[in-house]
Amino acid sequence: MVILLSVLILALLVIVIVQIGKVTELAAAIRGEEDAQRESDYWNSRLGVAFMVLFLAATIISAIYYKNWMLGFGPHEAASEHGISVDSMFAITLFFTGIVFVITHIALFWFAYKYRYNPNRKAIFNAHDNRLEIIWTIVPAIVMAVLVIYGLDAWNKVMSDVGPDEDFIELEATGMQFSWLLRYPGEDGELGARDYRKIDGTNPLGQVWEETANLDDFHPSDIVLPVDNKVRVRITARDVLHNFYLPHFRVKMDAVPGMPTYFVFTPTKTTEQYREELKKYPEYRVPEDPDDPDGPEKWETFDYELACAELCGNGHFSMKKTVRIVTEEEYQEWLKEQKSYYLSNIRNSENDPFAGELLSFEVETGINTFTTTYELLSSMDDEALKDLPADDLTESILLDRFFLPEKDELGEVSLGALDQVVEYLNEMPQLRVRLEPESDNQELNYNRMLSVENYLSSRGIKKERIVRPDVEEVDAEI
Repeated sequence: MVILLSVLILALLVIVIVQIGKVTELAAAIRGEEDAQRESDYWNSRLGVAFMVLFLAATIISAIYYKNWMLGFGPHEAASEHGISVDSMFAITLFFTGIVFVITHIALFWFAYKYRYNPNRKAIFNAHDNRLEIIWTIVPAIVMAVLVIYGLDAWNKVMSDVGPDEDFIELEATGMQFSWLLRYPGEDGELGARDYRKIDGTNPLGQVWEETANLDDFHPSDIVLPVDNKVRVRITARDVLHNFYLPHFRVKMDAVPGMPTYFVFTPTKTTEQYREELKKYPEYRVPEDPDDPDGPEKWETFDYELACAELCGNGHFSMKKTVRIVTEEEYQEWLKEQKSYYLSNIRNSENDPFAGELLSFEVETGINTFTTTYELLSSMDDEALKDLPADDLTESILLDRFFLPEKDELGEVSLGALDQVVEYLNEMPQLRVRLEPESDNQELNYNRMLSVENYLSSRGIKKERIVRPDVEEVDAEI
């Protein structure tokens, strides 16, 4: 019913406009064509000037009113190192084009007013003016040269790749209908190879599991990066054309199937710092949800985001990811929480080329915390170590990482990692090691603890420096 009424109203409006046109034509015929033309020019010239004033005023007022919502203005200054150059380039371009915009619009409507129809005025025929043509050729050429040179300088800085000796964080973003697949390198700092022919339900990126660089890569749900660290993003697509767009960092690059691209940038503001900037502006100190006046305000709910800036299909709108910029300490804590995609989804499955083998990086994760504690304590002097409680001098190794599933025999890779533990214990007599079982099988836990304890003892580590949690309870069960 609503659609029918809308169609009828639209049809009536068309009929009214057509009838008004016919009445105007009849009135002009009655008055005479020349009088009608003069009256039409009279009103059109004045209405044109009025429109010019209102249009320019609306443009300027709306720009001022909405500037705190627009990128590059108010609180939305670039949150990346190169973004300052991008914002500056846009500001300079806006300055020159803004001058041209105002001048041309004033000239357009003023000329329509000044040179409206007048039967007592004769037009001057002037086919050529060298001075005028020189002016409007040279001035735009100079302005364009300035913009192009400045733009090329900014482009070269923005699009430069990382140097061979630079420290940077690399991640990968793959666009697909309709999501982003993110991949970070693990502790080896290297992203493994991919093969599109290996893409399936368990391997969405087609990672080549035979290549060990893939085994510690992880797939987070959001992008998390440390502030003031250079980041290189590998960008590609799995199906159609997408666009990797981080608006607040002035990062924008096409994701093209079969043709990897990249973008390098350095974030300079954490998410919390950006929120504090927004907090200074009244537009953002209002409830995020108008129906919940006691809820969080807009500045509190702000997050950087990754979007797709290419119309890639019906679900294009859903291609969003949260981007969190954090401190270095927070980033390192986040890294510790991430799990290898291979270990979580592929390990010991039918797709695992290393099923039934113990991998060195798995074992190394079992002593990571122990190694970190050793490095921290080794930087302290003996007097400071004496004042530490026993718990601070005791660190765990994760037993399950040293054994194959349901096994309690130590293999060559595991013995190598335990030799590293022995070396640390010998270098720091105050340090103790806690054997931390993770299995639900108590008998298996007990046998694994015995295997590790016996090996450490055989290497000269006294038993009082080896802590076994709940030994009595486990012994009783066995």
